[in-house]
Amino acid sequence: MLRVLCIVLAMALLQGCIHKVVTVPVKVAYKTTKGVVKGTAAVVGAVIPDGDDEEQSNKKRD
Repeated sequence: MLRVLCIVLAMALLQGCIHKVVTVPVKVAYKTTKGVVKGTAAVVGAVIPDGDDEEQSNKKRD
């Protein structure tokens, strides 16, 4: 019984540490992926024009 109580107490005291160990790598992976996707979109947008000029000229006519 004492062993279970010690384990539960240790879990309660280390909850913040466990939370950091789990969430920090996830945040790093998310930010890295977000940057890669934005960079890829910028490169693709520069290589393949999407007709923004045509849309702007159509809006000016209306």
